[in-house]
Amino acid sequence: MDDLRARLLAALARDTGPSSDFDLNAPARPPAMGLRGAGVLVPVCVRTGSVILTKRSSQLSQHPGQIAFPGGKIDPGDRDATDAALREAEEEIGLPRDAVEIIGALPPHETVTGFAMHPVLGFITRPFEPRPEPGEVAEIFHVPFDHVTDPARFSVQSRRWRGQQRLYYTVPYGPYYIWGATARILRGLAQRVSA
Repeated sequence: MDDLRARLLAALARDTGPSSDFDLNAPARPPAMGLRGAGVLVPVCVRTGSVILTKRSSQLSQHPGQIAFPGGKIDPGDRDATDAALREAEEEIGLPRDAVEIIGALPPHETVTGFAMHPVLGFITRPFEPRPEPGEVAEIFHVPFDHVTDPARFSVQSRRWRGQQRLYYTVPYGPYYIWGATARILRGLAQRVSA
């Protein structure tokens, strides 16, 4: 745990700047718009040396079936993005707030859907019983930390979205196609860890 903590604290001290879904698609960037705040937790399970991710329900209107961090928009009752990330992680995967040690934050990430996502890095300090929120989370799974922090595992792919060809990062793991904002945030973390 001490080695992983030291690696992550060193990584958090490196400045890579904010990221965006438009990093690879600059011409597609719309005019400046008001972004809604969101907090997502990057939960690192020290015991298993993994990051916990979710597969969103295919019934959701936003990003159905995609791989995501636990998290969501900042509600009026939330103190900040960290509070929102912890609240959402408890709701979405059953992770108690008191089982998470926040060690820092990654730069904000702007999404094509109009959110300023604030990724918060946290250690899971004790075992918990994962519990997917019905209707929102289809699956909870672990990805090895070394997999998602190895820059060589990332690639750029493309697809048509809203009539335009768009480029995006991917970091597949087994049956899980990790792409878009989740992969871009993980790629930023990988850059910091490997620097």
